[in-house]
Amino acid sequence: MSTRRVSNISLKDFRLFLQAVGCNKTSVKGGHEKWTRKDLRRPFTIQTHIDPVPEFIVRQILRSLNLTKEECIEIIEGKD
Repeated sequence: MSTRRVSNISLKDFRLFLQAVGCNKTSVKGGHEKWTRKDLRRPFTIQTHIDPVPEFIVRQILRSLNLTKEECIEIIEGKD
């Protein structure tokens, strides 16, 4: 089991991660961005005024994208 966590991911890095896995930002309203991908049943929203992105939000989005936290971390660490 990995000890790496998905907490303290900056908003900038999380946006890059979402783009890397094929998500597109569809709209911005106030402090919220709506993201989607072709295979998703519905879009998800991230708050742009909270940085870093809360861990529970990251985990919820990973479930929607059918990705593991390890995959998420590998993609984010590969962006540096």
